Amino acid sequence: MHNSGIQGRWVKALSCSVALAATLFGLRVLAADAPQFDPALAWDHLAVQCSFGARNPGSAGHQKCLEYMEGVLKKTGCTIQRQDFLGEDPESQKSYFLTNLIAKFWPNRSRRLLLCAHWDTRPRADQDPDSTNRKQPIIGANDGASGVAVLLEIARCLSLVDPGIGVDLVFFDGEDMGRETHIDEYCLGSQWYAQHLEYPLPEAAILLDMVGDADLRIPYEQNSHYYAPQLVDEVFKIAAKLGETAFDPRPGRPVYDDHIHLLEIGIPAVDLIDFEYRYWHTTADLPAKCNGSSLNSVGRVALAWIYQRGQ
Repeated sequence: MHNSGIQGRWVKALSCSVALAATLFGLRVLAADAPQFDPALAWDHLAVQCSFGARNPGSAGHQKCLEYMEGVLKKTGCTIQRQDFLGEDPESQKSYFLTNLIAKFWPNRSRRLLLCAHWDTRPRADQDPDSTNRKQPIIGANDGASGVAVLLEIARCLSLVDPGIGVDLVFFDGEDMGRETHIDEYCLGSQWYAQHLEYPLPEAAILLDMVGDADLRIPYEQNSHYYAPQLVDEVFKIAAKLGETAFDPRPGRPVYDDHIHLLEIGIPAVDLIDFEYRYWHTTADLPAKCNGSSLNSVGRVALAWIYQRGQ
């Protein structure tokens, strides 16, 4: 992700049905039959990913992580698709085979929700305070593993209780190879996914990025709030009803992240991200800087949102 507003192509107009859905939401109570998110299992997924080492494209850890995610998802009975494409690291000028991993629950349903995260890690710790580390790849416990960990636990929950709506979990590759100030070099996987997505489009999307910070605070990401305000309000109301105080309904930074390409094709999307993370793009982005309670906060809200939408 990159700290920036939307540049270049601007977002298409979002459907007025989103406002109607948000209004109807206000008349409902939270879904009572949503399965319980297990933070211990989510934490295990984070730890296993980090045990593979750095997971930047071309690394051994990258391949191990892909196989691990597939293995976990196969146990849930979902339909799994690899979406392969070619991406270039502009720093090294090397090209890599990249893979978006798509897990579909109830794939024949026309009403669908999308939850997503990036699974690759940054190939260089360019924000490290120690300049000798800045060519080293990062472990990415928060920036990479945390969002994936939450999605993998959500997959288990979905396998237990039918939410009444189709759900797609998408793990984007190639999010973090870009150079600073070159936003077009980021978010390669979500760009590819959006360009090849067939209709009917998901009715709404939640992106999870850097959600494992031990001192978690998720404000309104400004691009999400500007282009999908009803969805942001919907998600943060759920958080308030659940007592999840890490969700802070005040403006945060605008972030150029994977949700931008979803917004551009007309999918209302909210980026749940704690960008005020001091270990961002450093070699110190390790499991010790994260905790399971943060994963639990985000997982509970995302699950409640799915089952609320499916009622």
